[in-house]
Amino acid sequence: MSVLDLIAPRAHDLGGGFTVRRVLPSLQRQAVGPFLFFDHFGPITAQPANDHDVRPHPHIGLATVTYLFEGAMMHRDSLGKVQRIEPGAINWMTAGSGIVHSERTPDDLRAVSRRMHGLQLWTAVPAGNEEDAPHFDHTPAHAIPSVQLEGARVRVLVGTAFGATSPVKTLSPTMYLDIALEAGASLTVPDVGPERALYGVDEDFELDGQPVPAFRMAVLPPGTTPVVRAASATRMVLIGGEPLGHRFMVWNFVSSRKERIVQAQRDWADQRFDKVPGETDFIPLPPSLSRT
Repeated sequence: MSVLDLIAPRAHDLGGGFTVRRVLPSLQRQAVGPFLFFDHFGPITAQPANDHDVRPHPHIGLATVTYLFEGAMMHRDSLGKVQRIEPGAINWMTAGSGIVHSERTPDDLRAVSRRMHGLQLWTAVPAGNEEDAPHFDHTPAHAIPSVQLEGARVRVLVGTAFGATSPVKTLSPTMYLDIALEAGASLTVPDVGPERALYGVDEDFELDGQPVPAFRMAVLPPGTTPVVRAASATRMVLIGGEPLGHRFMVWNFVSSRKERIVQAQRDWADQRFDKVPGETDFIPLPPSLSRT
């Protein structure tokens, strides 16, 4: 296999030691397959005094994909959906023409120490679907297929791999795997899409003998089936699928048309988006955008 393209994250401390590592978009590439945003948050043990709530904010033209390893969060959106998100479930929110959502600590966890660790990704949607009606889909952990291999367990979160198919529906070919590798074990990475990347969630690993540090994204050459090995027990995810072309990305808005993003900024500033029932907070546009 040729020399790997490794993407290092940009780390942000959101307060109280809550670290978010943003891998995509990067200077090296905007997307891997349809995935154009990749945030890894935690792991952290939050204390009762810590406020890690994400207040109501808007999206257009994308789908958010939330997956937890530890902890819980409460999703609420402008469709009136209320969903507790827990480890192992896939929560897919298609913004379409516009949606607003919040992600808060569940009330029963606010007064106790609590762990939080997970991933939030965005995917582009085909240009012809960017103005579809918004919707939210929750797939519980027990509905996600798991494949036990020699030295590895693979959960097929989205797409088809190792003979298993996820029930999560997408608008374009998309792959998302959660791979747990035992210490000293190896796994051949399947050629399951024109673009693929591996990301180590906790420990270093090797791809065809090339070292990949934890918290780095290794973009795989098309058509290859490299062997991943780990000296220690390792958790990683594989993302990929069919690329959907360049997207304009400004704040929480994504579109194939720059003018659509400008309109979304105006709509948010003028509070024309639908409200989240029960939420009263309002996050204004960043100052650099409010003058657009």
